[in-house]
Amino acid sequence: MPIVKNTKPATFIFEDDGLTPNNVLPLVIYKRALDLDSGAPERTIQELFGANGWGQDIWRNGIYDYLHYHATVHEVLGIARGHGRVRFGGDAGREFELDAGDVAILPAGTGHQCLRSMDDFSVVGAYPPGAKMQVTRPTPENHAAALKTIPVVKLPDSDPVAGKDGPLVKLWRG
Repeated sequence: MPIVKNTKPATFIFEDDGLTPNNVLPLVIYKRALDLDSGAPERTIQELFGANGWGQDIWRNGIYDYLHYHATVHEVLGIARGHGRVRFGGDAGREFELDAGDVAILPAGTGHQCLRSMDDFSVVGAYPPGAKMQVTRPTPENHAAALKTIPVVKLPDSDPVAGKDGPLVKLWRG
């Protein structure tokens, strides 16, 4: 398992902009949280997420370059390699620089889009147990449907980085 270096995450809340619903729960970002000195950082992140209960539908790739959100499930993004500039919160959201070792945990409905990345930008994504991930584009029809599904998305039992007693559990359960 990687060494978790920083378990005090930053949090950000984005307002519903009429197309991107976002969530009343905060986006959680761990900066330089993981020591990824191994030769297989993707596998290391995947094993960490799985061990902490976020092993559903794990994928490895980048982050889509178009604005989207997931209205049926929360998502974790672990940066395995490289660097990217990602906007969270929709068109009126905020841009973040993400580097290898960073982790972003998105509550259902949080808009996200990769604006720029290095060629070697590699991301591991995963979801807690529950509904399947669906990519949703911001349209009036999708927004109306998302306002019904987002409030019933089950809260995760653990933090994908720090486990059952991790900060995410406290932050999202209040």
